[in-house]
Amino acid sequence: MKNVNFTEFIPFKELLSIESLEKVNACLSLVEKDKGELLISDIKLDVHSYIVMQGILRAYINTEEKEITFWFPKEGDIITSTYGYFYKTKGYENFQALENVCLLKIDMEKMRELYNKHIEIANWSRVVTEKEGILSEERHLDYILLSPEERYQKLLSTQPSLFQRVMLKEIASYIGVSPVSLSRIRARF
Repeated sequence: MKNVNFTEFIPFKELLSIESLEKVNACLSLVEKDKGELLISDIKLDVHSYIVMQGILRAYINTEEKEITFWFPKEGDIITSTYGYFYKTKGYENFQALENVCLLKIDMEKMRELYNKHIEIANWSRVVTEKEGILSEERHLDYILLSPEERYQKLLSTQPSLFQRVMLKEIASYIGVSPVSLSRIRARF
């Protein structure tokens, strides 16, 4: 798939010149996963990042008692194993396709070479990383500051299509309640 143009899927592409866009594009390759397949697993090192082109996944962690869903990355989102990206060790997170998904795999070794040679690309990456950090912090703060009912309301108002794409048991896990409790919350609305 060499020389395929994926630039329309590059976030904040307006910050990059045409030459830089071409260099970033050369670090991208297509990955497809079927519904139910794991993209990133907590038992395997993954040092790449991915841009979701089509489909939705669930990000979750395993505990001794259960799986806890903490995010539903979808079109336009960037996925990475935090520990894999920063420390080159196995991470704690799992990313499972909830639909057939199409992603762009970012070869991070090639990207790091670009960061060292092209300040424009390094600055662009900093902006992307800052945005992802802010979104991650918002999800974290929602879990700390909002009640399950408020998290449900926020999902309903900000991501209504999620309820057509994700099973209710996964939404229940995301807002921190059992499926039965989610049914009660839904009945109140």
